[in-house]
Amino acid sequence: MAHDSRTPSVPPVRTQKLRAAVSSRLWPIPVFAVAAAVALGVVLPALDQAYDERFPEVLQVYLFSGGASAARSVLEAISGSLITVTSLTFSLTVVTLQLASSQFSPRLLRTFTSDRFVHWTLALFLGTFSYSLTVLRSVRSGTDGGTEFVPDIAVTVAFLLAIASVIGLVLFLAHLTREIRVETMMRNVHTETAATIERVLARKPSPDTDAAAAAGSLSGPEALAAPDGQPVEAATSGFLTLIDEPGLAAVARDAGAVVRINACMGDSVIAGVPFATVWAGAGRFTAAELEDLSRRIGGTVTVGFERTNDQDPAFGFRQLADVGARALSPGTNDPTTAVHVIGHLSSLLCDLVERDLGDRTVQDSDGSVRAVLAGPGFGHFLSTAVSQIRHYGMQDVQVALRLLALFEEVSWCDRSGAQRHVLQAGLAELREGIGQHHYTSAEKQTLMERYQRAQAAVTAQRGRPIY
Repeated sequence: MAHDSRTPSVPPVRTQKLRAAVSSRLWPIPVFAVAAAVALGVVLPALDQAYDERFPEVLQVYLFSGGASAARSVLEAISGSLITVTSLTFSLTVVTLQLASSQFSPRLLRTFTSDRFVHWTLALFLGTFSYSLTVLRSVRSGTDGGTEFVPDIAVTVAFLLAIASVIGLVLFLAHLTREIRVETMMRNVHTETAATIERVLARKPSPDTDAAAAAGSLSGPEALAAPDGQPVEAATSGFLTLIDEPGLAAVARDAGAVVRINACMGDSVIAGVPFATVWAGAGRFTAAELEDLSRRIGGTVTVGFERTNDQDPAFGFRQLADVGARALSPGTNDPTTAVHVIGHLSSLLCDLVERDLGDRTVQDSDGSVRAVLAGPGFGHFLSTAVSQIRHYGMQDVQVALRLLALFEEVSWCDRSGAQRHVLQAGLAELREGIGQHHYTSAEKQTLMERYQRAQAAVTAQRGRPIY
């Protein structure tokens, strides 16, 4: 199975699903830690009992040396305090999620629930609690006529885990105060989006490579030019989050068909509404054949209840734009945050102009096109980044100036001028917005000077601004 040469290598869909399931939920790592702690709490006392008298004196100095009652007191104190600290940590995490949802954007919650530092902090606390309880049951006082047994190694490990938990609590509080800052949120979204762009979108090929790829794609079925494509209905409703490209191409090959996924990644699909089109190699599929093929195609796509950044670079633009729009709402009135958001969006757009956007193909090993995946063009990303902020923020001069600077910066990075027409259309809308708002004469002059500078940048050769 060969993919389009313009397609970067991406992990298998099963790997992506597993990674998303682990990274976006709070419970998997803590549950694993609890299981490991219980196992350790069973193994270490057994090791204590087997090697109690064989440890060198140098090591025994550092081990717990109290009796059974002292060991019970230590373990009870650790387990009791750790469950309280864990409750506090959960409470602080929930408060942070509420703050992010109400003040910035509900679409930022996934970023917080994917925070590995929070995962491992909860794992440390719950693991220490579970380990202490497990070890506590192995301590025997000897009052019932049996032999007293104190697992010195196990109690010492519990003490070390308690110290580590105290340090973890301090680090967690420091981490939390940093994470709730809007600058940190924007940086995290920017980093995730840049990684998705690098993983999903290939850089523009050289002219020779592009010609070779185009020649290879023509060797496949020519059914895409036929007008008799048959629609494929979605089986469930939600957002298109993942596509198993090799699996989709295999389904099309077995059916002797070409498949086009018309919905872009992150688009909303509705059950019973067509989201793809198939072309038969010869003739048309019967109703039964089309139903079976639709079911198999549906098995290669993942539809979720929320967008993710696994294969959807536009989701990061939506998250940042939401933060900017929320900052410009009358209840918040924070244009400085909006200006910072535009800076992040400009940087991401500058990266996109060097990427191969739009539709791409998935080919067989013999070069035959088996699937075509619809992709958003640069105009979609630009509109997502600019439209809402322009609508809500043009009355603020600093926001308007930063939007004009965005067009200048992106045009500078558009060396080939491929996005010139898109940038010109967006700049014209921005100019119209300037004309619809009231500014002082000095503000109007500043805006027009910056607009002319941006216009010169957009129309200049190779996207280089003219000063």
